Amino acid sequence: MNKPLNEALSIETAQRVKSKAKTQFSNAYKAALLTKGAFYVQGFLAFAGKPHKPIEHGWMELEDCIVDPTLPYLNKNAQELWYFTAQRLTVKEVKAIIEESKEDYPEDDPLPVYGDPPYEYYGNVMLGDKSYLEAYQAAEAKCRELNQKNADKN
Repeated sequence: MNKPLNEALSIETAQRVKSKAKTQFSNAYKAALLTKGAFYVQGFLAFAGKPHKPIEHGWMELEDCIVDPTLPYLNKNAQELWYFTAQRLTVKEVKAIIEESKEDYPEDDPLPVYGDPPYEYYGNVMLGDKSYLEAYQAAEAKCRELNQKNADKN
């Protein structure tokens, strides 16, 4: 069951972490670091309209809701967005992964995090484990459903 998106808290958090467009993973990580009991989450965002396919996205989860510090840049109503979780990490887990990534690959951005191989294919990219593939396929189905509903209205 998807948790509801808390629009007000998402906007407040975006301001608090000084979020930027197109840095959804960094925005989510910064927000999780500053929020007690938060989880850093990666997955896919589905909505009607272009690009007509899921987009890889990062957000933060609390016990009762989703908080998306990139929401102000999405140009969508909160009710139009569907979040599909591929992986959910505690702040402690994601911090450890980032530290290790910085040591092993100092020239690369440590976010997003993809876990351990073997990786599965989703879309035109091979990243993430089976949970990524499943989240992508669920988001892809939702995009088809939403875009079909829009086509039926016209």
